[in-house]
Amino acid sequence: MDLTKTRERAVAAAQAWTKRPNGAATTPPRADAIFACDVFSLRTMRQRLPKEIYAQLLSTIRQGHSLDVRIADVVAAAMKDWAIENGASHYTHWFQPLTGLTAEKHDSLVVSDGDGGMIYALSGADLCQGEPDASSFPSGGVRATFEARGYTAWDATSPAFLVRGENNVTLCIPTAFVSWTGAALDKKTPLLRSMDALSAQAMRILKLFGTAHEVSRVHTTVGCEQEYFLVDRNLYFARPDLVTCDRTLFGAKPPKGQQLEDHYFGSIPQRVLSFMSEAEQELCRMGVPVKTRHNEVAPGQFEFAPMAEHANVACDHQMVLMETLKRVGSRYGLQVILHEKPFAGINGSGKHNNWSMATDTGVNLLDPHGETHTNMQFLVFLCAVMRAVDLHADLLRASIASAANDHRLGANEAPPAIISIFLGDMLTDIVEQLEEGTPKRTLKGGEIDLGATTLPQIPRHSGDRNRTSPFAFTGNKFEFRAVGSSATAAWPNTVINTIVAESLDDLATELEQTVGSDPTPAKLQSAVQKVLKKLIKEHKRVIFNGDNYTPEWHAEAERRGLPHLKDTVESIPVFRTKKALALFKKYKVLDKVELESRATAFMEKYVKQIQIESETMASIGRQMIQPAALAHQQRSAEAVNAASAAGIDSDRQRVALKSFVGLVDRFTEALDALVDTHDHASDDVFQHAAEMKNKIIPRMTALRKLGDELELLVAADLWPLPSYRELLFLK
Repeated sequence: MDLTKTRERAVAAAQAWTKRPNGAATTPPRADAIFACDVFSLRTMRQRLPKEIYAQLLSTIRQGHSLDVRIADVVAAAMKDWAIENGASHYTHWFQPLTGLTAEKHDSLVVSDGDGGMIYALSGADLCQGEPDASSFPSGGVRATFEARGYTAWDATSPAFLVRGENNVTLCIPTAFVSWTGAALDKKTPLLRSMDALSAQAMRILKLFGTAHEVSRVHTTVGCEQEYFLVDRNLYFARPDLVTCDRTLFGAKPPKGQQLEDHYFGSIPQRVLSFMSEAEQELCRMGVPVKTRHNEVAPGQFEFAPMAEHANVACDHQMVLMETLKRVGSRYGLQVILHEKPFAGINGSGKHNNWSMATDTGVNLLDPHGETHTNMQFLVFLCAVMRAVDLHADLLRASIASAANDHRLGANEAPPAIISIFLGDMLTDIVEQLEEGTPKRTLKGGEIDLGATTLPQIPRHSGDRNRTSPFAFTGNKFEFRAVGSSATAAWPNTVINTIVAESLDDLATELEQTVGSDPTPAKLQSAVQKVLKKLIKEHKRVIFNGDNYTPEWHAEAERRGLPHLKDTVESIPVFRTKKALALFKKYKVLDKVELESRATAFMEKYVKQIQIESETMASIGRQMIQPAALAHQQRSAEAVNAASAAGIDSDRQRVALKSFVGLVDRFTEALDALVDTHDHASDDVFQHAAEMKNKIIPRMTALRKLGDELELLVAADLWPLPSYRELLFLK
């Protein structure tokens, strides 16, 4: 590949966009085009389904009632008609296997009519159940390779949607994915089970407080902020590491990175803004409610933030969002990179998971309201989360573990691997009052006078925010900041739901035993204060409102006894502990086989990713960097010899050449050492992962250090890879 021409094409592409009026690729879309609906929404269902069928389906979607499969034929016919009216020719059961991605097998909506003709058809049986081959998906040992049968089952709580290509439209039906034995092989099924578990326990708390009237279900709600990088596709395809691994395995730090802090919330480049606009339009059509777009901290890094939805729909929409970003980006000559740490030395990307609980009547159970110290129901739900995070910090840490996230967690832009809770001044003060007795006050934020008569006085929140905390209360929700940008949000939310369900169960049981079935308000308040006082004393160690990045906090966390699982190899085995197995089994989220299979599948993925990265690194080192270094070495030697032959003093150049030759030798030695480790591997996946961590990763780190030193010395016309300066700044 001619890197010079690649660079020229990238520069030309970036410049072309600066010449377009307002950066637009086409004329602005009409409003009716933006809001055209490509989702089989409740509004569409209400228009197309018989009233009684719609009512039955709505009770499943909103109240969690069992789905009556007898209505499937009617729903399927209406969905089929709607899809073909919008240009669809195929349908697919869209599911989320343990790969962490989505999967789909397209079937035609056109079938034979039996008389030599063709008709459109989608039966209730086709809607409710599919049968993809399950043998090639990760199962963690649940099934042998030759045991291939698997089923997809319609998830009526998540709306079907259309995906439009250049000459095709496909109806996507969200589904669960299970094996022939019924074991969950996906990330959707346990999420739905965990939502049921939490709802059941939360309803017990509401009944105690007498607030369960008209409430039939408690939903968990999620809004995930999505960070990502954009790279010109000409440069992207010139980097084998980005193409294969979604991150750079070599790359010297450029003179300018993010140190000027000028990219964050800066003016959005024109090509990027056009890409964002089209992506938003597609997402809007598919029912994904994107609220915010902006530049993130690192150069070349950006963010979309959707609004909160029911957890299962939000997690589905996160997958739709990621797929849409990649699909639309290519139309603008941009490659979307979702890896947690694609570039060393600058911020990585996360998926801040904003989690809360709400009744089906619209009441947010984590909204503290005005006089928070008097809102005992809120304090019960708050303290339940505190207890859950303290008791199961190891599970939360393990839920976001991956080879990619290992590069990000603990760095300056991400929370550490130590899980703690930030509550802020107001809630911390109330928790401390509860520990001592009856809370008497709620701290108020007041107003900020900006000092100019033309500017309004603005309200000050009663507490600041903490961007270093992995699990922070942010007004009426908890923000789990440690979720990786490339990950599905379904798994960490499954874990959060399950551990909070257990805490609500514990609190409800204790309160029910204390106050009986029909407590007076005074008796209930006294019991709540007593129970929460005990809970706070036992679990307040998990509260930390300071700077989570400091070494002092790490020492303090160790003194408090908080777990510190530094990486994936230390974290994933948590899912195999008796405590974890008992928890997930008790609330019918995952049985022993299903949970252990996930631990195995996650560790297998870790091993495969590190293996791919190390082999890609060795290939780049052998085929690209080493030849470039030797060419530079030869060029330098010829220049030194020519100077000497001309009688010119070249001692300094000889010293520099000798130093460079030594660097090339050390690079070759490190490259050979990395290649040598590929020949040794344990049959046990957990042992193999430990070997990867202890042997291969250190050798990759050593090789990268030497390769990055070479990049700073080898002539630019010889260096075979686009630099960080080009990758990050050419937009």
